[in-house]
Amino acid sequence: MSIVLYGAAAIVVDRMDPVHEATVVPWSCPVPYFGRLSSARIATVGINPSNREFVDLAGSELLGVDQRLPTLKSLGLERWSHADSSHLRAILDSCDSYFLANPYDRWFKVLETVLSETGCSFYGHESNACHVDLVPYATWTKWGVLDSGSRRRLLDLSRGALGLFLRDSPIEVLILNGRSVVDSFQQIAGIELTSEVVPGWALERAGDRVVEGIAYTGAVEVVGGIDLHRPLKVLGYNHNLQSSYGITSELLARIRTWVASSWQVDAA
Repeated sequence: MSIVLYGAAAIVVDRMDPVHEATVVPWSCPVPYFGRLSSARIATVGINPSNREFVDLAGSELLGVDQRLPTLKSLGLERWSHADSSHLRAILDSCDSYFLANPYDRWFKVLETVLSETGCSFYGHESNACHVDLVPYATWTKWGVLDSGSRRRLLDLSRGALGLFLRDSPIEVLILNGRSVVDSFQQIAGIELTSEVVPGWALERAGDRVVEGIAYTGAVEVVGGIDLHRPLKVLGYNHNLQSSYGITSELLARIRTWVASSWQVDAA
């Protein structure tokens, strides 16, 4: 495991104590990525880890075989500022092996469907896809419920570390899952993606209301002030596939085909 990854992990862990506020699950470890970053050609992108990575439906901490990722308790720590290199390794090892243990499939199986025509997968010992979040800190409530000040502080704290993880990876393309991710990514990367309305992606609502489907494309070479030393292709869509009402298997199939064909123009 590279020194750069340890350095980036140290940054996000060091910020756990200062970032502590009512919104963040304070005993949960930062999660800079899910899956084998070191072999990933493609990465799906979300906002931040779900609290369900650490708690059950009743809000109780996952323990034993149900535990997905390290916590202060499992690492034997009182504070994140006490973490040393062995604790950083435990966190990164759990990120690498996430899809081999007890992944939150209710979330990730949808994204796996989106990847399925690319030849990339989160799962298995030869996995070549991973997931990254713009913010590595799990919050008690969904991102959209947080006040704008909390969202801004968490994004500001996370942007540089995200760039370091992307720079020290073989990732070629990022897939942005939902409008909030698209907007926040454009903000931290300082870019404006090309947008295009896709008629076949529209979602019908009550009455005559329709939510347009929008595809986003572009490239990025700097994230959070970190030069990636290569361009990464960026693809995105405005629907949050896990939570948008009216997502159908037909729509998933159309987005899946678009992702594969848009990437393979460059990957062929």
